[in-house]
Amino acid sequence: MDTQIFKPDEVTAAAALLKAGQLVAFPTETVYGLGADATNEHAVKQVYAAKGRPSDNPLIVTVTGPDMVTQYTEPLSATAKQLMQHFWPGSLTLILNLRPGTLSKAVTGGLSTAAFRNPQNQTTLNLIQAAGVPIVGPSANTSGKPSPTLAEHVYHDLKGKIAGIVDDGPAAVGVESTILDLTADVPTILRPGAVTEEDLAAVIGTVRSNHHKVGATEVPKAPGMKYKHYAPNAQVYIVDQVTDWPAALAWAQTLDGPVGAMALDDVLAANLLPANVEAFSLGQNVASASHRLFDGLRHFDLESPVKTILTQGFAATGLGAAYMNRLNKSAGQTHFQK
Repeated sequence: MDTQIFKPDEVTAAAALLKAGQLVAFPTETVYGLGADATNEHAVKQVYAAKGRPSDNPLIVTVTGPDMVTQYTEPLSATAKQLMQHFWPGSLTLILNLRPGTLSKAVTGGLSTAAFRNPQNQTTLNLIQAAGVPIVGPSANTSGKPSPTLAEHVYHDLKGKIAGIVDDGPAAVGVESTILDLTADVPTILRPGAVTEEDLAAVIGTVRSNHHKVGATEVPKAPGMKYKHYAPNAQVYIVDQVTDWPAALAWAQTLDGPVGAMALDDVLAANLLPANVEAFSLGQNVASASHRLFDGLRHFDLESPVKTILTQGFAATGLGAAYMNRLNKSAGQTHFQK
């Protein structure tokens, strides 16, 4: 299969592929997603096959707004409407109760709920509008690998497996959306993202953060809760404290072969890097680090292969919660120890 590259003004042609049951990757402000007609069970199942994704890992449904959501869900609560008004379009995914028979179990992982997102990317909103249906939107990468923030990342992972990619340049945020479960007794964050717990609480009051680990036989309610995610070929080590970097770099010097170091500019500037260590800048702060995290992991996979990557950790508060959620998964919870 040839994988076509579409420009933003070519979404009508890309939408025609979606309507024909094909897979098309699309841009969002977070990462690139892999689109299929959410109402076409056969097309949705192709998403799992293309990504190598477990079939009990539910998919996010990407929509143009609340009017499209209500075609599939139970009546929206006042809380849901308030959140949609405040954060949509944007980096917030909401888990809602479905009306029976509206979406395939291939979308929901067999659950009676589904996750909906209205992205802040006009090209993709135009694509969905042209297709006339909501589209599923997991990250457009091989399952378990770092998420794609560029069309080139998608092409590397999925060329020949999908019909097309809509290229709208680099993703602005760089980590996936916050997922908030509105079917729980208290609205619960199942995956942190750019919309923080503090942001949500300021609008709707009490919000719970979920630290539950999904068991082997349990179906997760949201992507990223059960299976290994975001992992490059190299082993990632999290360097928790800025003061740990001299010891981490001294250890790196003892290793065979090249080592990657991903950190803020001031950390890189303050430490003498051994000859076998290549630096990748995470910018000036946790916001730029979140934006560049997946780019850095893919850089050391594709452009400068290494077996070990040292990566700066941050406090898991605010946007740092999203960053550390992704980094811990990519590292398999492995932290550098002095």
